[in-house]
Amino acid sequence: MTDRTEATISEADRIDAQVIWDFHQMGHKLRPCSAAITLGSLDLGVASTTADLYHAGMFPLVVFTGDTSAATKERFPRGEAIHYREHALSNGVPEEAILLEPKASNTGQNIGFSREVLENAGIAVTTILLISMPYMQRRAYATCRKLWPEVEPVCVSPTLSFDEYAKTHDDEKQFIDMLMGDMERVMKYPARGFAIAQHVPERARDAFDRLRARGYDTSPAYLTVPRS
Repeated sequence: MTDRTEATISEADRIDAQVIWDFHQMGHKLRPCSAAITLGSLDLGVASTTADLYHAGMFPLVVFTGDTSAATKERFPRGEAIHYREHALSNGVPEEAILLEPKASNTGQNIGFSREVLENAGIAVTTILLISMPYMQRRAYATCRKLWPEVEPVCVSPTLSFDEYAKTHDDEKQFIDMLMGDMERVMKYPARGFAIAQHVPERARDAFDRLRARGYDTSPAYLTVPRS
């Protein structure tokens, strides 16, 4: 892997990153589901979106899932799910509409542990609303289809454009690294049994290869904690 300098990100970098961003979007039509699973992350906006969707009647019950990680321990020291729950409560989601899953340390556990929580609560699930960061949609979908094939996942995220979402990160280079990391997981995890295989358009593969050749990292230090 070549080292990157702190030079300003080029327009070519942004164009290729936009292609990868677009690939990660599932484009699902929002509709009411049996329940929701909100996947913990650095982005508290995902919890805000969850609250908005609850008030819009998109689900009757949500599982907030996620322990803390190397990437989130400073911002969410008591765990992603706990901080998300508190934020949802402050945005008017009632306690009785929230279940907590505070142990998951990767996406497979997010799905598997949340499934157990819903089953233990006696909730019949045929459709599940997966609420995540925008560039995590495709990986969340593929993981859910692998681990819980009986349900139909519907993916949704905060409705921000690539440029708008990049501005929520202090380091745009790091943001593009994170897009790259999720795409590599989408491509490699099916062979490891973590997710279903999905078609990756040549345009997206080419953009990924160009960014990697320019030194963008698919496994930077802040992503070393396994998050399948």
